Amino acid sequence: MGAEQQVRADFVALYGAEPEGVWAAPGRVNLIGEHTDYNDGFVMPFALPHTATAAVSRRTDGRLRLHSADIEDGVAELRLDDLTPESDRAWTAYPAGVVWALREAGHPVTGADIHLTSTVPSGAGLSSSAALEVVVALALNDLFELGLPRWQLARLCQRAENVYVGAPTGIMDQTASACCEAGHALFLDTRDLSQKQIPFDLAAEGMRLLVVDTQVKHAHSDGEYGKRRAGCEKGAALLGVDALRDIAYADLEAALERLGDEEEVRRLVRHVVTEDQRVERVVSLLKSGETRAIGPVLVEGHASLRDDFRISCPELDLVVDTALAGGALGARMTGGGFGGSAIVLAETADVDTITKAVEEAFAAAGFTAPRVFEAVPSAGARRLA
Repeated sequence: MGAEQQVRADFVALYGAEPEGVWAAPGRVNLIGEHTDYNDGFVMPFALPHTATAAVSRRTDGRLRLHSADIEDGVAELRLDDLTPESDRAWTAYPAGVVWALREAGHPVTGADIHLTSTVPSGAGLSSSAALEVVVALALNDLFELGLPRWQLARLCQRAENVYVGAPTGIMDQTASACCEAGHALFLDTRDLSQKQIPFDLAAEGMRLLVVDTQVKHAHSDGEYGKRRAGCEKGAALLGVDALRDIAYADLEAALERLGDEEEVRRLVRHVVTEDQRVERVVSLLKSGETRAIGPVLVEGHASLRDDFRISCPELDLVVDTALAGGALGARMTGGGFGGSAIVLAETADVDTITKAVEEAFAAAGFTAPRVFEAVPSAGARRLA
């Protein structure tokens, strides 16, 4: 039984009636552009084939019923009028937050029955939470005929995560889940939300992109992510700009000198400004057909996240170092940091050798065995039935 049929059958077993529809929204991998989204900068994610899938029906009684096939718990029943920011620390905060955000924005959502399941690895830096948010938002947008465009759904999902869940994330994850196209990476300007779909078909060029999930779990709502965001905002304020996006790469050294002995802020600023430039370099290389040349840019990005932003960990560094020693074209950590996943760009012929080397390196270091899989640029959120 496929995912669509399974989630539909489970919905019927839970709620005693057929759902009005089934929707899916993917997780994402960020090719380049880390911690730039909340600095009004550039990012370049693409959607994974792994998705959150939801069967949904409308209610008219002001109640929200939520169930996940992936969590051993019963149906959670909530009153829409009781939804309050940061009142829920369970998984239900993500779909409930979307309902809250829609209603707060004035959209007439009167309740829903929702059953969810997901194949997006949780805590791996692959946006499992954004996939949950976007699939619920798309379903409610369709069922209640709200007519909201994809970019606006992404904004509302970000608000749900920022305000309702209390995690200070940027707009990239939700936009990637909502807007990516198969066979493309999404070049997104997070200031004005303008988008360009950049062809990214590695298999046709004899390459693969691996995701190595280190199995080290992270949580965005913990303090370290927020500290770095606050540090970036401090840097922008000290430099007199609205966001670090406004510091041109050519002006970076002068800007760093102006920050004087604010060493931590200097490191954060350096990462964001150079990372924005790396995104633009990758876009240029892909457009000109020089796909293999993005490998060294990925490695530069990892060094910046490790040394300036200081959000890597021994497991992520081991993946990158081992993959490069094994002949990878490029590698870097991806996602928010402090665990999660790394990506490895490799020739197709080298994939098995690199995978084995990484697995053996983890075993030798006494780390939990990593999960390695190929990342294929896939479709964004969609209605399945």
